[in-house]
Amino acid sequence: MSELFKEHLVKKEPTAKDTLLKFGSIILTVLFLAAGLLLHPIFLIPGIVLGIVAYVVILPNTDLEYEYLLVNHSLDIDKVMAKSKRKKLKSYDLSGADIIAPLNSSRMDYYNSNTNMKVLDFSSGNPEHKRFAFVIRDDGAATKVIFEPDEAMATTLRQSMPNKCFLD
Repeated sequence: MSELFKEHLVKKEPTAKDTLLKFGSIILTVLFLAAGLLLHPIFLIPGIVLGIVAYVVILPNTDLEYEYLLVNHSLDIDKVMAKSKRKKLKSYDLSGADIIAPLNSSRMDYYNSNTNMKVLDFSSGNPEHKRFAFVIRDDGAATKVIFEPDEAMATTLRQSMPNKCFLD
């Protein structure tokens, strides 16, 4: 029996919040360091702490990529931060999904209008790209997972699960 194997990497586009966090932390760090050099050395401590936090936490989390790894019916989603650190986010067995379809498909209307459903977005965030969603039970609750497969991965999903996956 042959295994299905596809992988795809999607770069998350920076949001206004990401840009504000990135430049705000840099500006605050520079201001505290300048105040520590010019006014009083006590300002150096928060400047150094903020600089370390910005370098270790804030800046890598504003440069994100999502990697999808499809093996048979298992979809693993990893987060790659600043092209250097990798973190496994979720693993889904897509054979338990209710539906897999484009996010703006009429087949997803019922799920898109459900405001009680938990939504996880592992896509680029660009509404102009063809983003897909699947609905699955995660920790006992119905969850809509948004992702952005390439054409080959979408076709593979359609061929392996023709009654659950739709490409329209």
